[in-house]
Amino acid sequence: MGRAAGVLRGALTLAAALAIGSAAFAQDMPDPSLIHGRAIPASELGDGVVTVRVVREAIGNNVSGQQVELTVAGRTRTATTDEQGRAEFTNLPRGEEARAQATVDGEALVSQPFRVPTSGGLRVILVAGLARAAERKKQEEEAAAAAPPVKGVVVFGGNTRVLMQFQDDTLEVYYILEILNTARARVDTGAPLVIDLPRGAQSATALEGSSPLAQVSPDRLVITGPFPSGSTLVQVAFRMPYDSPTLTLEQTWPAALQQVTVGVEKVNELAISSPQFTSTDDVTAESGAVFALGRGPALPAGGKTVITLSNLPVHSRTPLYVALTLAGLLAAFGVWLSASRGSQGDGRLLLVKRRDTLLSQLEQLESKRRANTVDPGTYATRRQRIYNELERIYGELDEAGVGPEGGGEGIAA
Repeated sequence: MGRAAGVLRGALTLAAALAIGSAAFAQDMPDPSLIHGRAIPASELGDGVVTVRVVREAIGNNVSGQQVELTVAGRTRTATTDEQGRAEFTNLPRGEEARAQATVDGEALVSQPFRVPTSGGLRVILVAGLARAAERKKQEEEAAAAAPPVKGVVVFGGNTRVLMQFQDDTLEVYYILEILNTARARVDTGAPLVIDLPRGAQSATALEGSSPLAQVSPDRLVITGPFPSGSTLVQVAFRMPYDSPTLTLEQTWPAALQQVTVGVEKVNELAISSPQFTSTDDVTAESGAVFALGRGPALPAGGKTVITLSNLPVHSRTPLYVALTLAGLLAAFGVWLSASRGSQGDGRLLLVKRRDTLLSQLEQLESKRRANTVDPGTYATRRQRIYNELERIYGELDEAGVGPEGGGEGIAA
């Protein structure tokens, strides 16, 4: 995109939109390392109740019969996990700081400190074997990377989505692509994944964090293999200019798409529709921005999404054309006046210079109005002032005998 401010704004909005998507759709089980030791509010639990769940390496691999300690307000209480791996503590003092801990196979597990809420309860999870699981995963990835790739296919996973926002009069589009390889080895798809961006797309660029497998040109994305086991993230942004209230984006997908997910920042009465959608909703991000979110079922390789945006914010270009025409005529007239009267003294030169300055100010004022960076009242007042002064200057130039022949005082008709 080439604009630091625009990319920053895009990144912030993108993060908000991704948070929306996570809340709106059922996603894969969270990474255990991200939730280990954290306290999560649970309004469904009773007041002053905390449950501590103990698992090995992954959610669902419960550790039952495990003793758990909970220290709160300087006192330690113990409980034993049930078949679901949960130990429950009730009637805890509200507002006091607490910490949960357990020892599994000689490994000490300690939660982050938390406060017992004044209403509702908390759920805490302790995950054993994270270091062993990480080392094992690393070894598997190294072995897979060293092994020759196998023939196979990849798909665009359920976390793939298309997100859109507005920057001035331009629509900015983000492709967040999760490329899934379910094989244990690298996969050679036989040819790169080629995505020709929608007609009219401009200035495509890869975002930070995108896989180096992706190569981006102004209107095309090429993702070359072999693809590693697991997921490969590709993030691309591009501009989509438009000049009417309705815009249709068509995209053909070179691999199967597990789920269609499209979100667009809502401006005024903007609406989104697609034959591929089975539902659309308005969702509010934490920042307060509202997104129209459409979703639909899977598409096969070679399938196409057709997304139509209606009621887009469009500014009329008529004032722009009128302003440019007026400025051009005034400038041409000024040039003609200057050429027809070679020398009329210092006073005339000052008038001509002032006239050119006013014409430049008029053009700048019109540009600010089109960009919505000037108040309508201020715009109208300044424009009228410029017009009035231009009329005065042309009148003085005429009186000085530099107007068109046949209309100047003292010149025979």
